[in-house]
Amino acid sequence: MVIILGIDPGSRITGYGVIEWVNRKARYIDSGCIRMDVKATTGNRLKTIFEGLDQLIGLYKPDQLSIEQVFIHKNPQSALKLGQARGVVLCAAALAGLEIHEYSATRIKQTVVGNGHATKDQVQHMVEHLLKLNGRPQADAADALAAALTHGFHLPLVGVK
Repeated sequence: MVIILGIDPGSRITGYGVIEWVNRKARYIDSGCIRMDVKATTGNRLKTIFEGLDQLIGLYKPDQLSIEQVFIHKNPQSALKLGQARGVVLCAAALAGLEIHEYSATRIKQTVVGNGHATKDQVQHMVEHLLKLNGRPQADAADALAAALTHGFHLPLVGVK
C-alpha cells in the first residue's frame, strides 16, 4: 500500500489529491484546493501553500508526492510564479521526507486520458471515472488527482505493486 499526494501547483490555487494505491488499484481519499488571497504578497501566498501542504502531509501521512513538471510559459512572470509555488511544494515534501516524483503535463494527460493534449474537461471526466467519484472534482483538484494516478500507474516500473 502506498499513499500518494498529487499536487497541481499554482500561485493563486494549488490543487491537491490524495489516493491510496493497493494491488495496482487506486482508492480515493481526498482532494481539494489551497486558495491564496489574491491581494496577499508573494511571500504570504507562498507561506499559505507551505502551511496548507504541511497540514495535508500531517493529516494523510503520504509516502510519496507526485507533481507536474514545469513547462515553459509564454509569459515569463507566470513561469516565475509557478516556479516559486513548485519550489515551496518540493521543499515542504523534502522536509517531510517524502519521495518526490515529477511528470510532464503531457505524460499525465497521456496516462490518465490516453491523449497527451487532452482538455481539462477530459481530465476531470477520466479522474471521476477512474476513481469512481460521485461528481466531477474542481479542475485544479482533478489535475492533482491525475498526477497522483499517473504515479500510481508508474509504480510497477519502479518496483512497487
